[in-house]
Amino acid sequence: MSPNCLVIVRYGPYESCGVVEHRTFRLEGLKDALEEAGHRCVFEESPDWNTVQLLVNGECVYTCNIKDLDFGGDGKLDPLCQEAVSAVNNLC
Repeated sequence: MSPNCLVIVRYGPYESCGVVEHRTFRLEGLKDALEEAGHRCVFEESPDWNTVQLLVNGECVYTCNIKDLDFGGDGKLDPLCQEAVSAVNNLC
């Protein structure tokens, strides 16, 4: 298991059902995957639409479109979550 890092998950608003707002439903699997790898997560809202950025020690190590993440999953079957964990592990 890799060392424990603090990962800031910066996420922007996205449109769903005609409403644009910040939502964390698609981030739960990512959070679970990072925590399972031994990291701590903090969510931080961003004004940038549809984006997710993972910051470790002030450096952006991973970015993706929030709408590409699985909705309500645990992160184990989402390939983007696995890519994100690998990116964080490579820096920590």
